[in-house]
Amino acid sequence: MAKYFVQVGYTAEAWAAMSRGPHRVVERVQASAEALGGSIESLFFCFGDYDLVGIVDFPDSRGVAAWSMAVSSGGDVRAFKTTTLLSIEEGLHALGRASEATRTQRPPNAPT
Repeated sequence: MAKYFVQVGYTAEAWAAMSRGPHRVVERVQASAEALGGSIESLFFCFGDYDLVGIVDFPDSRGVAAWSMAVSSGGDVRAFKTTTLLSIEEGLHALGRASEATRTQRPPNAPT
């Protein structure tokens, strides 16, 4: 499973509805995540450009993309941003591969 960092911005109408009847956010979106093969690791309310951030697990980017579309289509979300996360080991592996690739790459201003 791949991990993704999600950032969600709610509409004013969604905030108004939630303030009238607060409920568990995780329960609202967990079923749709599970239907697409994913799960929610953690969610947090926050201040700033986004109102909610979290870590979710999905088998691939198509699953998390479908989930973000499903969540956004309900009308409560004004913004939904997804960032793919790499474990430290995955990042170090990618750095090693990048190092291999740069050995064969010519600098942009190198003479031909």
